[in-house]
Amino acid sequence: MGRVTERRKVIRVRDGAVSTRPDTLVAEEPLEIRLNGKPLAITMRTPGDDFALAAGFLVSEGVLAERGDLQNIVYCAGATADGSNTYNVVDVRTAPGVTVPDITLERNVYTTSSCGLCGKASLDAVRTTARWPIADTPPLRVTPELLADLPDRLRASQRVFDRTGGLHAAALFTEEGELVDVREDVGRHNAVDKLVGRAVQNGDLPLSRSVLLVSGRASFELAQKAVMAGIPVLAAVSAPSSLAVDLAAETGLTLVGFLRGSSMNVYAGEDRVALRAAAGQG
Repeated sequence: MGRVTERRKVIRVRDGAVSTRPDTLVAEEPLEIRLNGKPLAITMRTPGDDFALAAGFLVSEGVLAERGDLQNIVYCAGATADGSNTYNVVDVRTAPGVTVPDITLERNVYTTSSCGLCGKASLDAVRTTARWPIADTPPLRVTPELLADLPDRLRASQRVFDRTGGLHAAALFTEEGELVDVREDVGRHNAVDKLVGRAVQNGDLPLSRSVLLVSGRASFELAQKAVMAGIPVLAAVSAPSSLAVDLAAETGLTLVGFLRGSSMNVYAGEDRVALRAAAGQG
């Protein structure tokens, strides 16, 4: 199986001094995901947690919703001319009776956000496909102080980032701020899929009492994955996209961006954040 990190020679230049030394880099390899034997998608990922990644991807596509929907996941041999196993192809088998939609068509609709029409179709598709409407989940309240503490806790858990400086991370916390799980990957969407995939494998969906923190920006795709997993709060250390904010407003997702220190912006779902009114404001 592929390694999470690899070593490469690098020429370092520091204050005019030149030296040669090995450097640790994050590994990046393609992963082909097949569904019931048919090719579905290819993603560039950091090897590791591949089965969870595939399962989480299928949660976001509306195929899997509970552990019973999943029969098994296996690596596929024969991916190369000599028939060897590269551990870069996985096949997900759904349980008998699980309805498999026309995923290729749906993905072309609701993961494309390059135009207004596509954006509207994307919002509609997620809203109608989500198994657990976030607006209907039991009340959950978090404080700004709790949210402000999460990035440091995530950073302290990024083991591979410490060696490479080249990975995104995603973490699940309880509403009390307890770290439940953290995953790293070269792709931020893959890190979230690995979290959600482990949850569906463990029978923990929906994640209706959880806070999802991502180390980069909050794209539409990440907001979509949170909604599909029933996660009510998504926080990001960087900016959200406009379509992510629209999706959060449409579905009732609490979306927090620019979470840095004690500062943050709440873009949607502010009812779940225990905010104090600024002086002079009602």
